[in-house]
Amino acid sequence: MNVASNSTESIYSQTFGSEEPMSERVASLLVCGAAACVAMTFLWLVFDVFWSGLPFLSFDFLVDVPSSAGRRGGIGPILVSTLLILGVCMVVSLPLGLGAALFLSEYTSENTTSSRLVRYSLDILAGVPSIVFGLFGNAFFCIYLGMGFSILSGGLTLACMVLPLLIRSAEEGLRSVPDEYRAGAAALALSHTRALFQIILPSALPGIMVGLVLGLGRAIAETAALIFTSGYVDRFPDSLMDSGRALSIHIYDLSMNVPGGNNNAYASATVLLALLLCINAVANTFAHCWHRNLTAEAST
Repeated sequence: MNVASNSTESIYSQTFGSEEPMSERVASLLVCGAAACVAMTFLWLVFDVFWSGLPFLSFDFLVDVPSSAGRRGGIGPILVSTLLILGVCMVVSLPLGLGAALFLSEYTSENTTSSRLVRYSLDILAGVPSIVFGLFGNAFFCIYLGMGFSILSGGLTLACMVLPLLIRSAEEGLRSVPDEYRAGAAALALSHTRALFQIILPSALPGIMVGLVLGLGRAIAETAALIFTSGYVDRFPDSLMDSGRALSIHIYDLSMNVPGGNNNAYASATVLLALLLCINAVANTFAHCWHRNLTAEAST
């Protein structure tokens, strides 16, 4: 009996002893190394852009009109066009994306034919190259619907690109809400709609914000799709039907097609990166504060 217990203890100590197995240590090092590589790549990219662009950045650069093909002047009209394109994209994609995510997570089962077809379509759309979206936007919005090269065409095209990311992220956020919340709402005799807007959606807000940030990040840096839809015009737009040059297109044009435009290209890239970082920071702060408030209310 003692021999059996000693052998069992020795096996247990060999398997779960204080010494971590070599394979686990190697795996931990590989995981930490991958995370460090991603972080270092991000920091190197931010440092390089800011180091090269900040010396040429000023208030006048943010509000002036570009001149001499962008070599001089600023990016005032381009910033306005970029924000308008993003506004159209978000106004269209948010209601559609949230509605589709609610349909997939709350009104259908995971194994139904309709939900599987929708998910399959979203997965395919998420992998479609942006140039294909640009050609589709040009053929459908610009030509078929008669919108021409306009901010509205560019924003609607970006909305088509953003929808797969937004829907899938929002769906995962909604599915991560514990079923106990739904059962508690049913026990309190709350209607399904009221439970959605008062319990489920607030609890799923962090996941929804992740999809929003990912969609904004893809939309704000998009170039290929906007070349065929929003156009190159670098003046202040009078309406959504006017053509407008996005910031990403301006950076591409200065760096590839305009000799001597590298300085303004770096300054424009600094503005674009700073705008993206601000959007991420605001979204994360909002989601964190919302989640903290919900936790405080639940505890009381």
